Amino acid sequence: MNNLNFIYPEIFISLSILFLLIIGVFKKKSSDLVFTLSVVILLIALGILIKFPSDKEFFLFSDSYKIDQLSTFMKIVTLISGIFVLISSYKYIKLAKIIDIEYPVLILASILGMLVMISSYDLIVFYVGLELQTLSLYVLAAFDKNQRNSSEAGLKYFVLSALSSGLLLYGCSLIYGFTGSTNFALISENIFSSDYGNIFGIVFILVGLSFKISVVPFHMWAPDVYEGSPTSVTLFFAVVPKVAALTVFIRFLYVPFFSLIEQWQSIIIFLSLASMIFGAISAIGQKNLKRLIAFSSIGHMGYALAALSVGTNSGIQSSIIYLCIYLVMNIGFFCCLFMLKRENIFFYNLEDLAGLSKNHPVISLCLLIILFSLAGIPPTAGFFAKFYIFISVIEESMYFLAIIGLLSTVISAFYYLKIIKIIYFDRPKEQYDKENDLGLKISLALSTLLILLYFIYPDSLINLVSKISII
Repeated sequence: MNNLNFIYPEIFISLSILFLLIIGVFKKKSSDLVFTLSVVILLIALGILIKFPSDKEFFLFSDSYKIDQLSTFMKIVTLISGIFVLISSYKYIKLAKIIDIEYPVLILASILGMLVMISSYDLIVFYVGLELQTLSLYVLAAFDKNQRNSSEAGLKYFVLSALSSGLLLYGCSLIYGFTGSTNFALISENIFSSDYGNIFGIVFILVGLSFKISVVPFHMWAPDVYEGSPTSVTLFFAVVPKVAALTVFIRFLYVPFFSLIEQWQSIIIFLSLASMIFGAISAIGQKNLKRLIAFSSIGHMGYALAALSVGTNSGIQSSIIYLCIYLVMNIGFFCCLFMLKRENIFFYNLEDLAGLSKNHPVISLCLLIILFSLAGIPPTAGFFAKFYIFISVIEESMYFLAIIGLLSTVISAFYYLKIIKIIYFDRPKEQYDKENDLGLKISLALSTLLILLYFIYPDSLINLVSKISII
């Protein structure tokens, strides 16, 4: 009971979800109020989390829940991402007429599941958090009942995610069968009791986790779900769940299975190589911006896995830094998409950006900076993110992985520069509506400035992440 203060954020969000549902039931037309309260709840949860920093490690609930620097940092990133997703997408949600009370409640429930996943130190606790997150995402993907594409996206994600969850659960059952425990520490102690059985279990678990971050060859859901879902949900998909999934990757690979690094390292390297190459090449022919960012995210997750494959603390830290910068870039990109509307109709095709710089110079400049960063062009934050990844890979003499990563970066630069060419050199189309959403403007300004000015003081993020040590 003395350590319950370490899970106050989870307790607070759980009680808040129930409170919001009661408000929604008893107060008519409360959708705006519930949405505003959801942002406030996340801000309070963030404040609670920062107030109880964990410089030490704490184990709760029979060692099944771990509070340490990794979990605290990733929870902070998750909550901040959730706040910006809600703030930047408010106007879109209102115009798309999906601002029902269930929408922010589902967002909160999904974030709660992610917080549980991040701190999980037991297979059962991890799976409970995973399902809480995923069940909410099923509904969010199909939330726009007026759009057939949204219903299709929700169904596709449900079917494929259920399959991946089944495979992951089967892998967990194999690990439990061969080691006699679901606790990460005990699994690590008993991992050599049956080498082949444990390797099978690891493979199935990695398949399930790979689906959650949409890396090749388990990416098939991402383009269709990104395109079909409401854009605010696509932003949520592209940003927040990846934090929890990457944290679980780190936990699994570096705690219970670290002694089998020779077995899983080759799997992670393959996933990384395939994702970087496929993501870079497949995005070239895309005409829809949401599909393009889906294929782009596949490639970016490949870079994050490249750092995880090296088996060092430096690799883990590089991967976390990369993820943080990637989240900022994605939020900025989607903020620009939310501004491309005429008479309350949003436009998502590549051709809709034609000559944007003539009528909307500020949005065009922000997009230019964000796209340069996504392509990894200095001095933007995206360049430093990739630089840290390649340094950690090269330090372990994994030159082939670094070379393929560099080639993929060059290929991906083509379609990012192609978008810039369309924005600045194509004949302009009709002017878009003037944006008056303050939250959206603040989100875009902050993300753009962080990307552009990161090179001035990169140590700020490095110092935070350098405290995280797993091995």
